[in-house]
Amino acid sequence: MNGVPTMAEANEVEEVIQDQPAAEASPGAIDTLYDMPGHLIRRSQQVAVGLFMDEMGDLDMTPVQYAALMAIASHPGVEAARMSELVAFDRSTLGDVLDRIEGRGWIRRARSTRDGRAKSLWLTPEGCAMFARVTPMVERVQERILEPLSAAERDVYLRLMRRLVGLHTGESRYGPASSGSGS
Repeated sequence: MNGVPTMAEANEVEEVIQDQPAAEASPGAIDTLYDMPGHLIRRSQQVAVGLFMDEMGDLDMTPVQYAALMAIASHPGVEAARMSELVAFDRSTLGDVLDRIEGRGWIRRARSTRDGRAKSLWLTPEGCAMFARVTPMVERVQERILEPLSAAERDVYLRLMRRLVGLHTGESRYGPASSGSGS
């Protein structure tokens, strides 16, 4: 026997499979997916990214790239390790993002004066101009995301989202708990 089933054996297996009752579809079962927090968070992320990309148009900027520019703008000279904490990126993702935005001329890296092995990050004049240009667009995206909600619902939604993220990650509203005052 060479391990390859004969045609008769294959036909027998096929008959057994065909004789099995089909799993009954439960029309309401998919509804449970629509109530799962993970699914709703993923769908919310899809909505947010879609609105962001729509607002950016041909600028070819991603939400992650904008977050990196914002972190550098608010912390000039920040080291990449600290920046990954500020914006909650893993270092691998952050490295790729920094390579892309450096390639576009938006940031420059320089040897850190605090730690010669590390690189400090700075916005270039082009990066400052791009950050200033897109910030009002990003603010519009935030408004568009929350637009369907009333003012009271927006406050509740944001408060609960901050709380949920903070409880799962030990982060405060101002970044990682280890960052102290958030400065």
